[in-house]
Amino acid sequence: MLRAIEYAMGSRRSARPNPWVGALLRTKTGEFMGRTQRPGGAHAEIDAMAKAGNVVTGSSLSVTLEPCSYYGRTRPCVDAIINGGISSISISIVDPDENVSGNGIRRLVDSHRQVTLGEYSSKTALRLAPYIKQRLTKRPWVVAKIAMTLDGRVAASDGSSKWITSDLARYHAHQLRADSDAIIVGANTVRIDNPRLDARDASGRPLEHQPQRIVLGDIPDGSAVLPATSYSGDLGALLDGLGSKGFLQVMVEGGPRVISEFFNQDLVDQYSIYFAPAIFGSAKALSAFGSNEVVTMADIWRGRLKDTLRLGDDVYLEVLSMRAIGLLEKARLAGKQIADELGLAYVEDHPIEEELCLPE
Repeated sequence: MLRAIEYAMGSRRSARPNPWVGALLRTKTGEFMGRTQRPGGAHAEIDAMAKAGNVVTGSSLSVTLEPCSYYGRTRPCVDAIINGGISSISISIVDPDENVSGNGIRRLVDSHRQVTLGEYSSKTALRLAPYIKQRLTKRPWVVAKIAMTLDGRVAASDGSSKWITSDLARYHAHQLRADSDAIIVGANTVRIDNPRLDARDASGRPLEHQPQRIVLGDIPDGSAVLPATSYSGDLGALLDGLGSKGFLQVMVEGGPRVISEFFNQDLVDQYSIYFAPAIFGSAKALSAFGSNEVVTMADIWRGRLKDTLRLGDDVYLEVLSMRAIGLLEKARLAGKQIADELGLAYVEDHPIEEELCLPE
């Protein structure tokens, strides 16, 4: 299952709006890896079976997400598994999509397949977080990207912020952009920095996967961000609209006022923060979160650290909100509920909070 989880990440960008799923098929002739192809292409299970030559009777399958059981762009994967004669299937997590959500597992059980649930469910849930949230809440996973100094400042008093972090950190941030379906930024940032908000490689060439650009407010004529969409209104309604289009992840890039609005409404699932070894040392420099004020330690916001990475002289931190962690834990535990209901074997895994504490 660990191999399937890591292999799935190779289709992280190309599979959207479908989930990026990995599968490992063990047959009498060897092991075959599969992952979700582009929309309309093979799902992970079918990809693995095709590589095995479709001679899979009596084989075993490990798959990160419950096989689909309905007709979408492709035929149901459970039909191929059953018709192919695969005898045992280990499924990491239940598909939160309302069209599946246990139906695929029940079909496999009804066809007398040996089904096991729960293997490495925390790892799978963390890697499929954008898909899980969009299916459960109809809203995309929200990433707030912030580049700041050691004293928590994101721009000088005149609003300029180019550049706080290094080229290496900015390249890493462009990978986050490519993982996102949209980038949201304030009109003031567009006026001051005139960013393109596209996703580029280390040489400055555009990456294949480009996010839609959304500006909160009016877009000045001739702005580098164009073509882009101007939006004015409720942020929750904006996320609802993007979720209804199948967007799985959006990235908020500021400025401080916009970040604060998302923070105050508890709309951020993941904070992706780049710290530079630099200090403004001035109260007039702009704070990462605008003018938010906390008067007591009891009111301080706390999340859980998911990842750290050194990028030259800079340090990257990835922090998840407790609300987001609770949502992922709910999705993870759905497998335990179905296993109890159907009397299936369940591989006990530790909670997601404990997974975040383990070294990679």
